[in-house]
Amino acid sequence: MNPFLIVLIVLAVVLFIIIIASIKIVRQSTALVVERLGKFNRLLTTGIHFIIPFIDKSVGGPISLKERVADFAPQPVITKDNVTMQIDTVVYFQVTDAKLFTYGVEDPLRAIENLTATTLRNLVGELELDGTLTSRDTVNSKMRIILDEATDPWGIKINRVELKNILPPKDIQQAMEKQMRAERERRESILKAEGEKRSNILVAEGEKEAMILRAEAKKAAVIAEAEGTATAIKMINDANPNAAYLTLKGYDALKVLADGTATKIVVPSEIQNVSGLLASLKAVVEDDAKDKKSK
Repeated sequence: MNPFLIVLIVLAVVLFIIIIASIKIVRQSTALVVERLGKFNRLLTTGIHFIIPFIDKSVGGPISLKERVADFAPQPVITKDNVTMQIDTVVYFQVTDAKLFTYGVEDPLRAIENLTATTLRNLVGELELDGTLTSRDTVNSKMRIILDEATDPWGIKINRVELKNILPPKDIQQAMEKQMRAERERRESILKAEGEKRSNILVAEGEKEAMILRAEAKKAAVIAEAEGTATAIKMINDANPNAAYLTLKGYDALKVLADGTATKIVVPSEIQNVSGLLASLKAVVEDDAKDKKSK
């Protein structure tokens, strides 16, 4: 084979390798830091780029610009009232400047973890146990502000910080459970007493309304009876009854009295006349009977 042809082939292969090496494709949501002769040259963003082989060099791999989640292991933290708790945190962060992220700190994730632990100890150290358990949102907000300011020179944006778990010692957990159980029992007793009180009030109100209704019904009956009697008397008076009618009504009244248990009856004068008339009729009937026997 012609040596010149071999040289051309070798040069073509080398040129192809150089061209391939000079092409850099950066994916979406990533960035690439390029150094030229050991010095920062430029930042490659999404798309296709060309660099000078053997002179330009990318530092590390592509840097993700997506939001990341760092779940750190539980850290021992001492509260203001000398209670040691285990608290683990979750940090949501995002790289906003790939250059600062590359040159700002040696190990960014390790740095965030240590900064989170020290900040958490400072904040919780100012709170008592109860305040730590009830002020989780406040601690989260303060930690996010402090971490965001501290990581800004590293090209990192802290979006959220969450206290994942707060684990007090076993004896304190048991005491808290007893306290909560006693509180629930107290609330149950209060609710039960209030229910019984309300029930008694309702029963009393029902009895009161029933008594009022019975009294009103009795009153209405008495009024109706009185009105009926008054109406009857008025009708009799309007009819202008004669003495015979009045005498007959008196006799009916006397009959009712005689059927009762009274041992003494006062007979009005009008009724006495009727009694005399009846006695005379009885004497005449007896005389007629004697005359018939004698015959």
